[in-house]
Amino acid sequence: MHVSHKPYGPYEKYLKRPIDFLCGLAAVVVFSWLYLILMVLGVIFMGGNPFFTQERPGKDGKLFKLIKFRSMSNQKDKNGNLLPDDVRLNKYGRFLRKTSLDELPEAFNIMKGDMSVVGPRPLLVQYLPRYNSEQKHRHDVRPGLSGYAQVHGRNDVSWEDKFAMDVWYVNHVTFLGDVKIVFQTVGKAFIKQEGISSRTSATMEEFMGTPDGMTSNWRGPY
Repeated sequence: MHVSHKPYGPYEKYLKRPIDFLCGLAAVVVFSWLYLILMVLGVIFMGGNPFFTQERPGKDGKLFKLIKFRSMSNQKDKNGNLLPDDVRLNKYGRFLRKTSLDELPEAFNIMKGDMSVVGPRPLLVQYLPRYNSEQKHRHDVRPGLSGYAQVHGRNDVSWEDKFAMDVWYVNHVTFLGDVKIVFQTVGKAFIKQEGISSRTSATMEEFMGTPDGMTSNWRGPY
């Protein structure tokens, strides 16, 4: 069944962006001391630039520069190719990911308007042509620091289920729903530390597209 984005409600149209900006600004001000500590530790444990930047697709597929604290080193083999993720993800990087502290610099993306506090996570540019007609609707809203899929499995669910959750969120954006996701994010990412890795990878396997005839097993909120 084809899914299209519902008309913007008052919250999405008038309030979500100002709230996002204020939350991003508050995060930078309140955690400025933590930014400085992580910058220094990043230089030490990552052997150089503590930041990681990469182009990601935002609302309507428009590209922007995502900024995070670097959690993987740039170790390469003798041929100059990057080593596998589980090799480059050192103990410090695992700590950053377990606590989600690598995501802190995205507050600047939120203030700039590239991202929202809550929304589908911004994924890789090469995934854009691999989405099917329904999955593409995850880009009808700004990507988020956290999202519905992140608090219902994160990297521990299939791509198809994750995208089904993203599209469901796109069509059910509410203020109370966003607040609930924020509190669930704190509980799962900082307290329980669930779903950081997939079942078979140190991060998440590459999305190669949804095979013809394959559908999501996810059937709605639970």
